[in-house]
Amino acid sequence: MDGARDMTGIHSDPEFQTLLRYSAHIGADAALVQAAGGNVSLKRDGVLWVKASGTWLANALTQDIMVPVQLDALLAAMHANEAENTAPFVVSALNSSGLRPSIETTLHGALPHPVVVHVHCVETMAWAARSDAPQVLAPLLAGLRWAFVPYVRPGAPLTRAVLDSAGPDTDVLILGNHGLVAGGADTAEAGALIGEVARRLRRSVRVAPPADLAALERISADTDFTPAADPHAHGTATDPAALDIALRGSLYPDHVIFLGPGIHTLPADRLPAGPAPMLVLPGLGVLLRRDASSGVAPLARCLADVTARLDPLEPIVALTQAHEDELLGWDAEKYRQALNAR
Repeated sequence: MDGARDMTGIHSDPEFQTLLRYSAHIGADAALVQAAGGNVSLKRDGVLWVKASGTWLANALTQDIMVPVQLDALLAAMHANEAENTAPFVVSALNSSGLRPSIETTLHGALPHPVVVHVHCVETMAWAARSDAPQVLAPLLAGLRWAFVPYVRPGAPLTRAVLDSAGPDTDVLILGNHGLVAGGADTAEAGALIGEVARRLRRSVRVAPPADLAALERISADTDFTPAADPHAHGTATDPAALDIALRGSLYPDHVIFLGPGIHTLPADRLPAGPAPMLVLPGLGVLLRRDASSGVAPLARCLADVTARLDPLEPIVALTQAHEDELLGWDAEKYRQALNAR
């Protein structure tokens, strides 16, 4: 690594600027990224520039969201199984904002591509929540260099699973109960793969009945809750098929982190109460806590988007309680939650 390379140097790099513009674009697309989810990276001069934990891709053009990590030191620690905490590999001299690397830093470092993009594409997550995902995806992704990775906790465990599942030429990863990763020689190539996979995996979407906003306002009056502002978020409650699926458990990690394990339902004749960030009133709609963190509303919308693409008759698999406990007890996710709470 060239220690003289400073923030001005990387910010004058055309590819870095292209990646920031692309990040802001996908960060504003609820079908690809929700809240602080997703991450991107660029390898330059021995440094891995990776999205900071808890930051939003949507803010890539207005805030400092990228962290410099010493790539060789990170890879050496990974091979020694000592890279669970990636903070020691940050190039402090180039990290004036004091940001912390993404929880997926090891994944970005392990992949050989100069640019890596990881999104929580709702089209992909609908397929990735099926127990038969590798089989049903095979004809849809034919011709792409892709691999399916069964669910393991994000971070170092996921990186090890990727290295076990993917070959050296793999460009696309479908992460079970998680999302989509694509790597390329540059942002244009990686972004094109993200778009191509999303197009190939596009599914029909059930149209949910509208929420009963009058009833929701009446029920939530003088409580800590308010009706979800996004009309799409209510589909989890008003579409019986979506509700059936949501009741089976958490389908991906960010659901657990931002909404808590599973969903909390209430009959229409009970006032909402308790600490849950989201309450589902079957047939009526969704209520969110007034003081909920900034990530709750986008993940409430995401749940409706994913379940609207699934059929209750499909072999859907949810995260286990052990998976949920592992996520909620993980220091890296506690840090990300704290940032979003602020």
